[in-house]
Amino acid sequence: MTKVSITIPCLNEEKYISKCLDSIIGCDYPKDLLKVFVVDGMSSDNTRSIVSRYAADFPFIYLLNNKASVTPIALNAGIKAAQVDVYFILGAHAEIYPDFIQNSVEAFKIDERIGCTGGIIEQVNEDAASEIIATAMSSPFGVGNAHFRTGTKEGFVDTVAFGAYKKEVFEKVGYFDEELVRNQDDEFNFRVIKGGFKIYLSQKIRSKYYVRASYAKLYRQYFQYGYWKVFVNKKHGAVTSGRQLIPPLFVAGFILGVAGSLFSPEINLLWGAAMCLYVLSACLFAARMVGFNFRKIIKVAATFFILHFSYGSGYLKGVLNFVVLKKKPEKKHKSLSR
Repeated sequence: MTKVSITIPCLNEEKYISKCLDSIIGCDYPKDLLKVFVVDGMSSDNTRSIVSRYAADFPFIYLLNNKASVTPIALNAGIKAAQVDVYFILGAHAEIYPDFIQNSVEAFKIDERIGCTGGIIEQVNEDAASEIIATAMSSPFGVGNAHFRTGTKEGFVDTVAFGAYKKEVFEKVGYFDEELVRNQDDEFNFRVIKGGFKIYLSQKIRSKYYVRASYAKLYRQYFQYGYWKVFVNKKHGAVTSGRQLIPPLFVAGFILGVAGSLFSPEINLLWGAAMCLYVLSACLFAARMVGFNFRKIIKVAATFFILHFSYGSGYLKGVLNFVVLKKKPEKKHKSLSR
């Protein structure tokens, strides 16, 4: 019988934390083999009192403090507090299906090299804006080969969200990098593979995630993803995945095209053709997701642009800060986009 733990980093999640914990309570895994650690970043809303009530009613649920309010510190605190065989990480915006834990544990039997298992995220929409954002984030055009979002693969991958990790993984590759405000899971999964383990994505492992319904927060979130990805690359002395280079190349081409078109008709023509191709591709991929609803097609295509431009801009800012100017992460990019 496999003992497991779930660590949930949390900050001001009074709207979602009950749904998350209820889904765990409702899972079909034996509760005497389960520990749940909600690691709270000193929330200023009712999150802490809600979790405290759950902890009083269910002896396998614990509330821990994260005074630094940094996600990887929360993850490490929860992992180190548990003495189990398999460690899960989960978001406070998430809900798991009843067989989520069991299917994750079973997936390790597929191949002895597997050190991490994960599954498909079903994005939950709460209003029209979150529906558009979720649609764009479920498309390969929007997020590339992030298979845990697109649901297009069963097998070995380079990263998953809400992963389950064998105890041996932490013993060999260490814990989450506490310098990283963003990309801590991608960076950790990079080290997992580098350490000789495999990451397996199973269609049977499913969870739900409540999508943020704010374009401004989406822009800031993906800007931070791009910015911190460069910091990760510099730490490892390598580009951790090829797909991360596409958005910054897109942004660089966009800016250079605008500047060049002011001086050269040929560049203006080339830039215009490239942008028409991008818009056409975005609309075609959007139509595949929403059908022939013109208004939704335009909104999803515009969200594609937000995802690509924000990530690419953040990446270029990271190159300037970390590679060219040799600076440390700026304080304004350390706060999460909540």
